[in-house]
Amino acid sequence: MEHETDMLIVGAGFSGLIMAIEARKRGITDITILEKASDIGGTWRENTYPGVACDVPSHLYSMATHLNPDWSRAYAGGAEIQAYLRKVAQNEGLYDLCQFQQKLKTARWDGSHWQVETEGGDIWSARILVSAIGALHVPSIPDIPGADSFPGPSFHSAQWNHEVPLSGKRIAVIGTGASAVQFVPEIAKMAGQVTIYQRSAPYVLPRPDGPIAPWVRRLYQRMPLLPKLRRKLIYMVFEYRHRVFRREKGAVNFAMKMWRTALEKAITDPAEREKLTPAYQIGCKRILSSNDWYPTLARDNVTVVPHRVTKIEGEQITAADGSQAQADILIWGTGFHVTDMVDYLNISGADGLSLRDAWGEGMQANLGTAIAGFPNFFILLGPHTGLGHNSVVLMIEAQVRHIGRVLDEMQRGGLHAITPDASRQAAFEQEMQDRHTDSVWQTGGCASWYQDAEGRNTTLWPGTVSEFEKRMAQSGLEHYHPLPSQSGDH
Repeated sequence: MEHETDMLIVGAGFSGLIMAIEARKRGITDITILEKASDIGGTWRENTYPGVACDVPSHLYSMATHLNPDWSRAYAGGAEIQAYLRKVAQNEGLYDLCQFQQKLKTARWDGSHWQVETEGGDIWSARILVSAIGALHVPSIPDIPGADSFPGPSFHSAQWNHEVPLSGKRIAVIGTGASAVQFVPEIAKMAGQVTIYQRSAPYVLPRPDGPIAPWVRRLYQRMPLLPKLRRKLIYMVFEYRHRVFRREKGAVNFAMKMWRTALEKAITDPAEREKLTPAYQIGCKRILSSNDWYPTLARDNVTVVPHRVTKIEGEQITAADGSQAQADILIWGTGFHVTDMVDYLNISGADGLSLRDAWGEGMQANLGTAIAGFPNFFILLGPHTGLGHNSVVLMIEAQVRHIGRVLDEMQRGGLHAITPDASRQAAFEQEMQDRHTDSVWQTGGCASWYQDAEGRNTTLWPGTVSEFEKRMAQSGLEHYHPLPSQSGDH
């Protein structure tokens, strides 16, 4: 079946919904959102593991246009965030724009429009294409010899099997990233034994979490200015955290003191403390937050093996130090494909240029938002828009305001199509790499998912959110070239 639309958005998570709201505000009404699943929500629909929550406070991890006075706690759980997104979509009529169970197969620029095919065989023709798929959605499972021989249930945290009973079981957890730090404290309460395989110890800091009293929530409902002030205050506090990545001594010392206090309060054995002490500078990898991680590791039924897994033989798991343990259930807490996400996108721009070829030497996009050679194509949370210190919702909002302003300028100028300026993109990428050269992410003594196969940081924005917002607000159509109108425009 063939369809036509003016703007086609791929993905119905935070990015896709915010883009649709902004486009409507700008007068674009012919919008279609393709969603691979059966509901909106993105990350918060996909991840349902025990303990799933956001590591940014709820009032900041919300749309500026749709503040929520009803958050039940300082750091909302995944189900509550999903419910919030569904409520926004319902109130804004965004469900009417969604085409569900429509997974992108290919997208091709034909000279005047994007021709998009879904895996179900539907064809969509659109003047504007927006990628709102995000980065954390393709599970990454390492290739470990014998993994297929494991006889029991085995699943990734993002594909949690809720039908598997955990009570009294021996559970092996591979990985100690953000998801593991959340689900391990939950499963340890019921498991017989939890063995955690840790390639490198994370920095896990406590956070000021807790329920928001009903009277406070009623006050927020009656006085909308208060949640706005709370959001602004949290934003300012979190912007300060960027100083850790700039290695400012005071900020680093403060963060290190918080981490060490949390570790030493929960873990009394010096050998265990050593095992849980990262061998790199704080901030080099994602800084995690939890009040339960270290106390959980102190439990009698939890063991941390500070080595990677080298092989799996049936129910026996062998680590790099030769130690072996048996497990009934295997859970992968090994994160997602990020820097190699291009391998999962079949997109071709002008003159048949594939995104894989355009990104052959690493992901890059001007202002993290548009890619040279790909007309009328925008990418939300693209290269160099990730954060280690604040809410990515703010980054998305800055991007969609830029996109909306560019589309307005196109409309006023009578332009059908534009393509990003290649020289500006090259200069932006060079600036990003130059700024990352002496950052903690590059020289902090670790390898992380922020970096690509060549060791370049292609995911993170090196500055503050306020700098990015200002940069995007000052950037418009001058970053693009108009394309000549072609026959067949509609």
